[in-house]
Amino acid sequence: METSQDTSAAVERLYDVYPFPPEPLLDEPPPGYNWRWNWLAAYNFCTGQKPPRQDIRILDAGCGTGVGTEYLVHLNPQASVVGIDLSSGALSVATERCRRSGAARVEFHHLSLYDAAQLEGEFELINCVGVLHHLPDPIRGIQSLAAKLAPGGLMHIFVYAELGRWEIQLMQKAIALLQGNQRGDYTDGVQVGRQIFACLPENNRLVKREKERWSMENHRDANFADMYVHPQEIDYNIDTVFELIEASGLEFIGFSNPRSWQLERLLGKNSELMERAEKLSDRERYRLIELLEPEAVTHYEFFLGRPPLTKADWSSDEALLAAIPERSPCMDGWPSKSLFNFDYQIIKLSEKEFEFLQACDENSTPSNLPHKGKARTVGEILAGVGLGLEEMRSLLHQQLIMLTPGN
Repeated sequence: METSQDTSAAVERLYDVYPFPPEPLLDEPPPGYNWRWNWLAAYNFCTGQKPPRQDIRILDAGCGTGVGTEYLVHLNPQASVVGIDLSSGALSVATERCRRSGAARVEFHHLSLYDAAQLEGEFELINCVGVLHHLPDPIRGIQSLAAKLAPGGLMHIFVYAELGRWEIQLMQKAIALLQGNQRGDYTDGVQVGRQIFACLPENNRLVKREKERWSMENHRDANFADMYVHPQEIDYNIDTVFELIEASGLEFIGFSNPRSWQLERLLGKNSELMERAEKLSDRERYRLIELLEPEAVTHYEFFLGRPPLTKADWSSDEALLAAIPERSPCMDGWPSKSLFNFDYQIIKLSEKEFEFLQACDENSTPSNLPHKGKARTVGEILAGVGLGLEEMRSLLHQQLIMLTPGN
């Protein structure tokens, strides 16, 4: 009977053969951003305000070849970063990746998630993307990480969802059957899988799903192997993912792709159905969404937090007007009235909105402050640019600005 140690060893062998992710190494910082890896943006998303400090410790748990780790270093210039992974081969790539791009504030450890207790101290931000579902015991894994999360800290998790990966599960089982006693030979598994796809009719459901959803990334063998010949995978649904969350002992803050979890997208045309849905709990609404749109839910990505985690309330006009605003750090194309926001959606700003964000930019850089070195409040900036309070609230809602409570 295969043990947990056997499974972990098999996973380690896979990533030694196919280090993952296989993104190329660059001699410069990585392009763009993922706001979930930016402490300012992530904290603002979770709490509605700018974090009180930026000199934090970040753990990239299951860092692989360091693609996310590299971003964590470059996007958080005051933070120190630690990466851990089960694969020594992947860690070698991660070390070289960060060296080449100048990501100096990082250290790597050849360590299982289960053994996170061996790391010194606690972390304000823990990133664990695409890892827990490959553990023999994900609950033990998330509990190990939770024990290292500092009070007021955040953890970002990404795990697979069963409904949107149904065709992947079928292909995994088909490859395993044809491999027989060669299971565990990952290069053979990739070869078998590619031969199957080449043989199946074009209208085959597995082929159509691969072409429409995965083929762009799966042209690389490392991606194909990670998807179709992985020796250990647990896929979740809403009920089981919340069992995982509850086992962590941490607070569920919310999904980091919230637009995907808005029921109005699916049932908003029918007021009677929406009224019925209002009687459901949040979890039941989430379950309803994945049942109604199963092919779209391929994964769950969400934030957890360890109390005390103070969340801002900007419903009071008085509190809002007294707050100090700064521009979001995750914005591509600035300064321009047409740019990409934190989620890489195109945003078009009015002249007054643009002027407001320019003033917020001055608050972010003390040397640029025009008013005797003093940051201006929301109320002071609004008075100068003629923007309405509700228009400013729209910028806040769109995560284009972050606020610090006024004195």
